[in-house]
Amino acid sequence: MPALLSTLVLDPKLSTVRRACAILMYLTILVAGSIPGARAEIGHVASGLVLHSIAYAVLAFLWFTGSAGSPAVRAAKAVLAVALMGAGDEYVQSFFPYRGSDVHDWMVDCAAAIVTSAVLYAVMPKSGAPAQR
Repeated sequence: MPALLSTLVLDPKLSTVRRACAILMYLTILVAGSIPGARAEIGHVASGLVLHSIAYAVLAFLWFTGSAGSPAVRAAKAVLAVALMGAGDEYVQSFFPYRGSDVHDWMVDCAAAIVTSAVLYAVMPKSGAPAQR
């Protein structure tokens, strides 16, 4: 099992798939968040803080592991991508009367990306993925 997990997370051949999953997940967030009443329904299960933290931490993970470069470069790419995605999400929400754009939500998105990227930076091999050596 650890070998499979390592392959899914570190294999450079799957980096495009991981970035594609991040984009698909982001588009799903945009669409699901635009459905009237959907946010209120999920609000019974988890707060906005929890939802934003988990969703954007997963996006940061996918973007970090799907990017090329040193761990520092990958972390910067992941944080920048999530900051842009979070801003786009809040911008789209501003068009719906039943939703609201909130800078605090964007800050939670960015914080989740920073924490996730920092942890990945700390645990990723500094010399690159095993298949890149």
